[in-house]
Amino acid sequence: MEQNFEIFTKNEIIQAREQLKRWFISNQRPLPWRESPRPYATWLCEIIMQQTRIEQGTRYWNSFLSQWPNFEALAAANSEEVMKAWQGLGYYSRARNLHKAAHVVVHEWKLELPKTAKDWQALPGVGPYTAAAIASICFGDPTAAVDGNALRVLSRWAGIAEPIDKPAGKKPIEKLAQTFLNIKNPGMHNQAVMELGALVCTPKSPACDVCPIHESCRSRCTIPGQTPALPMKAGKTKVKQVALTFHVVVCGELVLMRQRPSNGIWGELWEFPSNWEETSQTTAPQLQQPPISSSKSLRHLGQMGEAFDHILSHRKLSVYFQAWQAETAFPEANGQWLTWSEAQKLPIPRAIEKNWEELEKSMQLPGLS
Repeated sequence: MEQNFEIFTKNEIIQAREQLKRWFISNQRPLPWRESPRPYATWLCEIIMQQTRIEQGTRYWNSFLSQWPNFEALAAANSEEVMKAWQGLGYYSRARNLHKAAHVVVHEWKLELPKTAKDWQALPGVGPYTAAAIASICFGDPTAAVDGNALRVLSRWAGIAEPIDKPAGKKPIEKLAQTFLNIKNPGMHNQAVMELGALVCTPKSPACDVCPIHESCRSRCTIPGQTPALPMKAGKTKVKQVALTFHVVVCGELVLMRQRPSNGIWGELWEFPSNWEETSQTTAPQLQQPPISSSKSLRHLGQMGEAFDHILSHRKLSVYFQAWQAETAFPEANGQWLTWSEAQKLPIPRAIEKNWEELEKSMQLPGLS
């Protein structure tokens, strides 16, 4: 049953809207994309900042703008160059959609950018929140942008006890967000709500005493350090334990690299041939032959270094590297034999990238190449 959110009077809405605006003007962070926002830079920012810390995302945003300053430049880029530039950010479907979207803007839209959130959603990788952020900030479209920060702020403010990760909780919050929106300056308002969630109404121990809308908040805490019970969530996806073994196969000065399929984890990135095994154990998995066509002609050289954990969104990987030597550089489906310097230029998962130098040195020791 949908809750009735007319618990706020019209005057409370107007007052909170004005208090939020004044707070944002005085307290907003000097983020570079807020200076004279442009559609391309704003879109790029919104895609990069998904599931990304602001400090890390800012570095990537600056790097992308430096390499590809507009839609035309990004559309003309090689897909592997884009994936390589994205390396380390994770959720690689964002990079693929970023490149596809640039093609749409240049070749289908002919650089004629839409003004509304609804039309921006036609781009690959652009959902309701991202579309509303771009359209409101750059074109003044009066559509509320509801991200994770906004969900938390508004659910606490109105005392919405339904799970925010289910329609019963999310839909009334979206309705409230639209009612709360300052239609005279929707871009500023949307950024203010998100900024409030990032700086004040944080997931744990929110600073209720300095919150600009605390007077009307239904969840405000009176004791410093307390965390409100809201927002509620139905439950988190269970994290799976996975043993991941990378097989580093060399033949002379060459190393075998294989491109992953476009769907799934690390889509279209390059890796060493790998085995994935779901497990509930913490012990090392039994040694398996690499999943390649000529594995019988390989000589096992041993495990390389210690295993380490690598965390993905719903998986905890225990990562192992096994070294192998091939008699010949045999042909391999979706694979290439490359020098180490050539291979390093490919887009590769962070789990491999952070160990690359050590792996290369180990495999080029006398007697191994």
